[in-house]
Amino acid sequence: MAAPAVEGVAVTALRSVLLRVRQAAERAGTQPERVRFVAVSKTKPESLIRQVYDAGHRRFGENYVQEFVQKAPQLPEDIEWHFIGHLQSNKVKTLLGGVPNLAFFEGVDNEKIANHLDRAVSSLGRNPLKVFVQVNTSGEASKAGIDPSVCVRLAEHVKLRCPHLEFSGLMTIGMPDYTSTPENFRTLSNCRAEVCKALGMEEDKCELSMGMSGDFEQAIEMGSTNVRIGSTIFGPRDYSKK
Repeated sequence: MAAPAVEGVAVTALRSVLLRVRQAAERAGTQPERVRFVAVSKTKPESLIRQVYDAGHRRFGENYVQEFVQKAPQLPEDIEWHFIGHLQSNKVKTLLGGVPNLAFFEGVDNEKIANHLDRAVSSLGRNPLKVFVQVNTSGEASKAGIDPSVCVRLAEHVKLRCPHLEFSGLMTIGMPDYTSTPENFRTLSNCRAEVCKALGMEEDKCELSMGMSGDFEQAIEMGSTNVRIGSTIFGPRDYSKK
């Protein structure tokens, strides 16, 4: 009898992360299926993404437009793609036209990008695009995202003035060394309370997208419903290939 194929490193890591996500959700008293786990595959080749896909995972995230529009057509159409991070308005049509199965945009950080996304979705005749408003919870000048003090205003703009966008919640990206954890999680949770009060939304209808490879378990325990995990699954990124 032939020996079974050796499971790839990325697939082994995927299974470990799925278990950790489930355990964190259970500790938080949340149903594990309510936590969306996005495998961030930027700078990684289609072949590696395909391995993780073949293991059953369907949610992947990218944040370099040129790389994204090249990779997405080479991969199955049932992937739930997420764009993560800041996007220049002049690249909106390239992104939406090149990735027709883009499901989430993380995140909108000003009214201008919201308006460009709204018009592009309309002109392409596609279903409403789910978006997260990005909040700069760590206070870094170099970090994209709006100040927490104005998150309500931007959320209102997306929900009330962008009919082709679906306001889905708030997102944040903490400091690379995770020293902003858990304060940035608390800040985003407070922002959600303010946004939901202003918009008359139930808090469980407004998602929190927070947590990455080094702190996703704590993020889930503090209410995150969408976590983004890259290097833990795919290994270090090669930015020379972006």
